[in-house]
Amino acid sequence: MDGRAQPGLPRRGLRRTAEGRPGQRNRAGRWLTVTVAAESDFVQLLTPQGERTEHPEYGLDLAPEELRGLYRDMVLTRRFDAEATSLQRQGELGLWPSSCGQEAAQIGSGRAVQEGDHVFPSYREHGVAWCRGVDPTNLLGMFRGVNNGGWDPDADNFHLYTLVIGSQALHATGYAMGVAKDGADSAVIAYFGDGASSQGDVMESFNFAAVYDAPVVFFCQNNQWAISMPTERQTRVPLYQRAQGFGFPGVRVDGNDVLACLAVTKWALERARRGEGPTLVEAYTYRMGAHTTSDDPTRYRMSTEVESWRQRDPVQRLATYLTAEGWADRAYLDSVEEESELLGRRVREAVRVMPTPDPTLIFENVYADGHALVDEERAQFAAYQASFADEGEGK
Repeated sequence: MDGRAQPGLPRRGLRRTAEGRPGQRNRAGRWLTVTVAAESDFVQLLTPQGERTEHPEYGLDLAPEELRGLYRDMVLTRRFDAEATSLQRQGELGLWPSSCGQEAAQIGSGRAVQEGDHVFPSYREHGVAWCRGVDPTNLLGMFRGVNNGGWDPDADNFHLYTLVIGSQALHATGYAMGVAKDGADSAVIAYFGDGASSQGDVMESFNFAAVYDAPVVFFCQNNQWAISMPTERQTRVPLYQRAQGFGFPGVRVDGNDVLACLAVTKWALERARRGEGPTLVEAYTYRMGAHTTSDDPTRYRMSTEVESWRQRDPVQRLATYLTAEGWADRAYLDSVEEESELLGRRVREAVRVMPTPDPTLIFENVYADGHALVDEERAQFAAYQASFADEGEGK
């Protein structure tokens, strides 16, 4: 099977076992859990054991240096993510959403995006930001509370992180409709999670994109948990099958296989550029850490489940393949590890010296050409801030 939803053809759902886990009971009151989907249920080009496989529709031919580049991307992204988590624990960040375990989905899809394409992320796409050339330190300003974004969306066609769940799918669809009207040879990709797929904004995006043949790829990282809500409590069918209800293709891909994610996303984006409309890609992956640093996943999921997914680690999978083929040795792997440590150090140092912004900056760029009411509010706020200084001088 190729993981693609075909109208009129029933597809096999997820296999269930009777292992207990909080929040999952069947009608008889028994605990249920979802095991990893069968490999025939999704597109896969690299097995968890690091063995290369072929697919009749989603071929991929990469040179050894390109494969090493994908490995480097994943290692550096994971190290950056780990450093950000540590910084939050040390009080340097207010919050951090970890992407550990989802590196293959993000790097694979991110490397499929061409220069002229536009990316609309949620708030966890650190690997995609890396692929687009966004400095990792710029991702941290918002979580430190010193800015409202941290980078110019027009510089790399990577739009700002969106904390409102699912709204970026609407933004992406509208932008894609504009791209189509302009006749531009580019595509748009929107990232969201399995939890966001339950939002009305995402469903509205699917409908508009289908009706107007918008050149957009909806990339859903199904990491199995919407905070503490498991995917099977949100939907009766695999997420990728929802696309057929709106009239466009849906494909499920092994989200821990960087090669499959690259091949399928490349296909979907090329399809969009040809004017063939939207595609839904469901990357079946797993969130190894907490939803954010304010979350405690041990309260709602079993350690055995986490360990089973650890065996499918996307970074180790590619490392095994590279070494088996003789395209990477221990010296190369160690050099990437050393580079990742330098990145972690740079990020740590950059965060600690981030300047406190001028409070009045919040009034900038509210309107493109300015606005009298905003100017008035800025003046009132400045006067309010100045009153504290005056009180201090009088003591």
